[in-house]
Amino acid sequence: MSDGVRTHRDGGIFEVTLDRPKANAIDLAMSRRLNAVWTEFSADPALRVAIVTGAGEKFFSPGWDLKNAATGEATDSDWGVGGFGGLNHPRNLDKPLIAAVNGIACGGGFELVLGCDLIVMEEQARFALPEINVGVVPDAASIKLRRRIPYHIAVELLMTGRWMDAAEAKHWGLCNYLVAKGGAMAKAREVARQLADGPPLLYPALKQLLRHTEVVAEHPAFELHDSLAAVQAVARSEDLIEGARAFAEKRKPAWKGR
Repeated sequence: MSDGVRTHRDGGIFEVTLDRPKANAIDLAMSRRLNAVWTEFSADPALRVAIVTGAGEKFFSPGWDLKNAATGEATDSDWGVGGFGGLNHPRNLDKPLIAAVNGIACGGGFELVLGCDLIVMEEQARFALPEINVGVVPDAASIKLRRRIPYHIAVELLMTGRWMDAAEAKHWGLCNYLVAKGGAMAKAREVARQLADGPPLLYPALKQLLRHTEVVAEHPAFELHDSLAAVQAVARSEDLIEGARAFAEKRKPAWKGR
């Protein structure tokens, strides 16, 4: 463990555990460490998919360590290239990320969850953006949350700081899987294994396409699709031919990533 973060490799799966007792709150050093961890994940071609979770049974993460804020740690500090926790604006992180939410995720902890592509929640998970109570703008959540759930619900959470339980989060489509207490990592690993076995060129193409066309009208979006190098790499790849052959031969594809 270093600066509140533990990592574990299992083949192409990279597990990242927030482990800073008592609640996995994130200070400046831990945020920079997380940025380094995500850079490691992004740069290593052997790593295909990552899971982020929290240590313990009560907290995923409450976000920013307000004890540090009270002693002068500023919101505009250098949190690392990807912002607070490394997932606020990681423009080049084009591999799948899974959040395994094992408990309370509020403030910046909630924003880490929003930075992931797939979300597994345990039934006792709870979410909030309490920044309103301490006079801080929840930067990433202000941008991302209204794109994930209905506008008026997002605004209510931002402006009131109220709590949302896992059942409501599931209702608004904020998670892929809602599981029993203690089951998040098992489900996340199941999904991760499926993704790790998939065609490696496809995930960067999908993530870039989703990112670049998020607020683009349909016809210009297709023009962007045609111009993205990652999409064209898939179309010209050996893996595309291998996938077709494997389908015809009724076998599992042997992806090469080229």
